[in-house]
Amino acid sequence: MEIVPADASTRPGRLLVTAAAALALGSVVAARAETPAKFCARVGTDDTLRPIPESLVPEVNSVFGTDIPARAAMDTTVFRCANGHVTVCTAGANLPCGPANASQTPSAAMWQWCHDHREATFIPAVVSGHDTIYAWRCLDGEPQVTRQTGQVDPRGFAAQYWRVLP
Repeated sequence: MEIVPADASTRPGRLLVTAAAALALGSVVAARAETPAKFCARVGTDDTLRPIPESLVPEVNSVFGTDIPARAAMDTTVFRCANGHVTVCTAGANLPCGPANASQTPSAAMWQWCHDHREATFIPAVVSGHDTIYAWRCLDGEPQVTRQTGQVDPRGFAAQYWRVLP
């Protein structure tokens, strides 16, 4: 067991560590105090999905034409930065906020579905994925794209689910 003298906290090394910790904590507090608008103006484009603060709830309701209670909006809505602007998405069962799947290559799950349902007129989203921008079907046991159902924004997200805040 090491015995530390009572005055060890006043040593220069300990003071430096304490000062660095205080500065780091101050940076964390300052970063949390920065509004999404200021953050996005500073960083430009950042695809990291972040929860919205309560202060954005009225704007989110306005751009989506909804009346989501604050807690629910904060639990389901994320923001990211696009060209210096705050963009928001409110997730739902069929409203994915992550990057869209623009691939026309069928997944293993789609192949299995079509093997089991050779002439299915559609492949359900639980199989194809909620993030796909295509509608799929089975023809002779093979998955096929029937039509494109969504657009992808320049950063690869489903454009129809995202709104730019004013």
